[in-house]
Amino acid sequence: MNNLTQTLGKKGEDFACMYYVKYGFGIVARNYRCAYGEIDVIAQKDDKIFFCEVKTRNASSQMRPSVNVTLAKQKKLIKTAAVYMQQHKTQLQPVFDVIEVNVNPYTLKCTSLNRIENAFIQGGNYAVF
Repeated sequence: MNNLTQTLGKKGEDFACMYYVKYGFGIVARNYRCAYGEIDVIAQKDDKIFFCEVKTRNASSQMRPSVNVTLAKQKKLIKTAAVYMQQHKTQLQPVFDVIEVNVNPYTLKCTSLNRIENAFIQGGNYAVF
C-alpha cells in the first residue's frame, strides 16, 4: 500500500468518525484487530453497537468504494465483531455499516460521504452493493 493510499484511508476514517459524532454516536474504538481481521470504526448509539467498514477513494474514481466490501470481507467483519463482543461482554445489538468516503487527493478534503446503514447482517443475508 503506497503512502497516498494510506493517507486517504486514514482521512476517510477520520471523516467517518466525524460523521458519527455529528449524529450523536460515541466512538468506542478505531482499528480494532484480532486474528480474523480489522474493524475500522466501532461506534455506539442507544442500544446498538455499529461495526463500520470505511472505504475511501480518490474523488475522481468512477467506482463506488463499497464494491470492495465483498462477501469474504463481510464474513471476516462478522467474525471480528463476534470476537469483539465476546471480549467486551456487551448486550448491545450489532449493526454493520459501510461508509463510503471520497477524498480529494490534493486538498485531503471530503468531497462526499455516504453511510450505508445495516449494509449486511449476520446469518447469511449478505449485501450486494
